[in-house]
Amino acid sequence: QVHLVESGGGLVQTGGSLKLSCAASGRTYAMGWFRQAPGKEREFVAAISWSGGSTGRADSVKGRFTISRDNAKNTVYLQMNSLKPEDTAVYYCAARGTTGWRIDPQSYDYWGQGTQVTVSS
Repeated sequence: QVHLVESGGGLVQTGGSLKLSCAASGRTYAMGWFRQAPGKEREFVAAISWSGGSTGRADSVKGRFTISRDNAKNTVYLQMNSLKPEDTAVYYCAARGTTGWRIDPQSYDYWGQGTQVTVSS
């Protein structure tokens, strides 16, 4: 069984930065970050392969967000820069039992409880 715990969310102004962390217990392979705003579906943000050699991100965050991982610590990070109000959401960390990442939330087996990110105008 895999357990994931997100941290690092908070309130920032437009243009600010936050760094999210996802601490995992148990074996993980590919990892992803998703977000869900009130009244909206959960959407893909970024993902990373087990080795860290392959990453992907949504078009809406290209050039602003960076995903990374430290397998020695079993932790995944999401560095968020140039934040916009539309980035406001609960951010979730997820893991799947393969080395390759996917963008669909249905393909992920384990989920954290989420951390709130709020970007004010």
